[in-house]
Amino acid sequence: MASGFFAILDDISALMDDVAVTAKVAAKKTAGILGDDLAVNAEKSTGFLSSRELPVLWAITKGSLVNKLIIVPIALLLNVFFPVAINVILILGGLYLAYEGVEKIVEYFFHRTKPSHVEAKEVIQESVAAEKAKIRSAITTDFILSIEIVIIALGSVLDEKLAIQIMTVSVIALLATIGVYGIVALIVRMDDAGYRLVKASGDKGIFSAIGKILVKSLPVIIKILSIVGTVALILVSGGIFAHNIDFLHHIFPSFPSILREFAFGLIVGLASVLVVIVVKKILVIIRHK
Repeated sequence: MASGFFAILDDISALMDDVAVTAKVAAKKTAGILGDDLAVNAEKSTGFLSSRELPVLWAITKGSLVNKLIIVPIALLLNVFFPVAINVILILGGLYLAYEGVEKIVEYFFHRTKPSHVEAKEVIQESVAAEKAKIRSAITTDFILSIEIVIIALGSVLDEKLAIQIMTVSVIALLATIGVYGIVALIVRMDDAGYRLVKASGDKGIFSAIGKILVKSLPVIIKILSIVGTVALILVSGGIFAHNIDFLHHIFPSFPSILREFAFGLIVGLASVLVVIVVKKILVIIRHK
């Protein structure tokens, strides 16, 4: 009995060693998309009232965990029974990311500011609705990016046993959520930490200086993350198109891959935004008839 127990422990230890090795390889291959995921979700998790930042971030984190619980088993099953579907899902996800990225650019240049003379009650209601909409948008974007992360991680262990595939992909999915949103939480609370440092130091000394830097840096970081997040959406979508559509894979092969992928994402995003605008106008015309 004792020898059998230790044999099981030895098998588990060997399995954990294998998973550690494969997880390290998968982490390296998903590092780029994880960076994009961080930029996109940090931008989406900012812009709320200070008292709402952590609750909103927790809501998005829970949504991200649910996304992983849905995506990981489906990806594993599709890989076994219907691998073609994975490419189709990736391309559809790429369309959404390209649309969202370009829509942000269009909104920035052509957005019309709303009138400021509104009742307080209406402002509060709009803020609650806007918060819920932003949470839904963040969870949806996380879903698409999570698919890409899971598929890349799965692709790095296709030659391994099913148990190693399951554990490796699960580890990467969990690390992606905890790591990304843990860093986002630190970013969104920078100003609060800065204020506390200034207050605790009596607005004197090096700690006060550090606190003021943290407070002043947050708007700059948010602005940078907003730009980087938008570019990341377009880049990730372009990368999906370039790697999963053979026709695009062979266009301008001598160009740097980052420029090709950005161009693909931008072109597809512009086309998607135009299609949505046209469809909306057609629907408006139909409703008024």
